[in-house]
Amino acid sequence: MSQLPKPIQTLRTKKEAALLGGGPKRIEEQHAKGKLTARERIDLLVDPGSFEEFDMFVTHKCTNFGMDQYIHPGDGVVTGVATINERVVYVFAQDFTIFGGSLSKTYAEKICKIMDMALKNGCPVIGLNDSGGARIQEGVDALAGYAEIFWRNVMASGVIPQISAILGPCAGGAVYSPAITDFVIMEKQNSYMFVTGPKVVKTVLNEEVTVSDLGGAEVHSSKSGVAHFISANEEDAILTIKKLLSYLPSNNMEDPPYHLPQDPANRSCDLLEEIIPDNPNKAYDMLEVIQQLADDGEFLQVMSNYAQNILVGFCRLNGHSIGVVANQPRVLAGVLDIDASVKAARFVRFCDAFNIPLLVLEDVPGFLPGTNQEHNGIIRNGAKLLYAFAEATVPKVTVIVRKAYGGAYCVMNSRHMRADLVYAWPSAEIAVMGPKGAVEVIFRKEARASDDPKQALLDREEEYKETFANPYRAAERGYVDDVIEPASTRFRLIRAFEILANKKDTIPPRKHGNMPL
Repeated sequence: MSQLPKPIQTLRTKKEAALLGGGPKRIEEQHAKGKLTARERIDLLVDPGSFEEFDMFVTHKCTNFGMDQYIHPGDGVVTGVATINERVVYVFAQDFTIFGGSLSKTYAEKICKIMDMALKNGCPVIGLNDSGGARIQEGVDALAGYAEIFWRNVMASGVIPQISAILGPCAGGAVYSPAITDFVIMEKQNSYMFVTGPKVVKTVLNEEVTVSDLGGAEVHSSKSGVAHFISANEEDAILTIKKLLSYLPSNNMEDPPYHLPQDPANRSCDLLEEIIPDNPNKAYDMLEVIQQLADDGEFLQVMSNYAQNILVGFCRLNGHSIGVVANQPRVLAGVLDIDASVKAARFVRFCDAFNIPLLVLEDVPGFLPGTNQEHNGIIRNGAKLLYAFAEATVPKVTVIVRKAYGGAYCVMNSRHMRADLVYAWPSAEIAVMGPKGAVEVIFRKEARASDDPKQALLDREEEYKETFANPYRAAERGYVDDVIEPASTRFRLIRAFEILANKKDTIPPRKHGNMPL
């Protein structure tokens, strides 16, 4: 066999060096932490043999602090295009083995290049984050690089799906790019996110806190709401990305992908006939309702650990992607509070941006009362959910399962928020407030004047239940399109979304509305 020409040998030698990232020792250190390398992560994520890498030979231009003595091809981030289940995606993976994954100006330019390409070609962007932050030696150049990425995140928002996986450190200014993207997935063992670290917290506030307690995956998935998914390990995080993408279109001009269903459209959901307790104050699990309705019982719940009094996520109905928003009676009786309102509002706006129809399953006794909620802005934050539903032009179908009281009834995609179809189960109670509270307001004076005030209120409560605590008064006025049997709900929903498949709706021309942020 003849020897390869020297230019080919040179090319192969350079590529071999680039593929080693920070070198064998750094790779060993990465593996010792239970972490994969940037290229190993990409190999797990994309279809075999589909990854086309760009800018493998890019290096930084910094000469400060002797940095010109430390040059690595690729400069700490691997970028390119590939396919996932034969759909084109653009990917960047930060390489912690090179300068701790810290961002330089050229590193940022590599990411910006694939973001620009993704936007032009209408394809999702996936970022695999594992970085120590800005490269301090580059000063303002590194900050400029971050800002260029942020600007592109904003321009791509609502145009192409953006997904961020946090698989290691993500600190300082670096956190804002994932925060702008549509979904954040945090790996449980090694990932963390914070604007200022434990040392700064100690210096400024004299407060002792660990990295995990300050910005670990558990914190951001349950307390701050930054993380939409938490994964047990990197492999699980990558599987979550793939599953999530299966529900999403590649851009805002396409419909979500269709999956040939195996689950019959006319399947009767008999278990739903008995899921609502006789006692209206008793809880049940709304997840069971969703699983009964969804194709094959599959539901990809988003933000499952945060604001658990409301459920949001994706399912399929007869093969079509559907975004689900549902009150959860098992937690705080399913009331709306600040966190639940913001969680649901952002999800509704995502679905509307990407042509994903919305299904609302309603069992809401109202908004959570108290000084904590009022002082922290339940009015402003509750209005976000109202705004999101009112603004959404995708097909919107509501099923009132049980309670629909007061302002929360209005907010949860009521007919008056331009829901396309509103169904109610026979167990639905649609009123300004619950029977007990209502009669105490209406008949307080009458009860006081009676011989037995307590019994008088109980009698009036039964009368109120018969008159208002049912779906028929709303149905008489056309606010409910039909009262349906729970077992038929899946079939009725599938038919409803088929009827609405060609829906066209518009909002008044404007630059943008002024949402109560």
